[in-house]
Amino acid sequence: MDYSKSGNPKSAKDSHHALDLNRHGAPKTKGAEAEKKAALLARMKAAAEAKKKG
Repeated sequence: MDYSKSGNPKSAKDSHHALDLNRHGAPKTKGAEAEKKAALLARMKAAAEAKKKG
């Protein structure tokens, strides 16, 4: 069966992009990625300390 002729809407081709990333041609923002990384590192360190303590 040829599903391309069935009339169903096509899915969005860019749905895999994260919403917080800058789109092509958009003004650049700095620091958002660094803040996320710092928060992630802090959570990982806290989890490691909690695991060490028991």
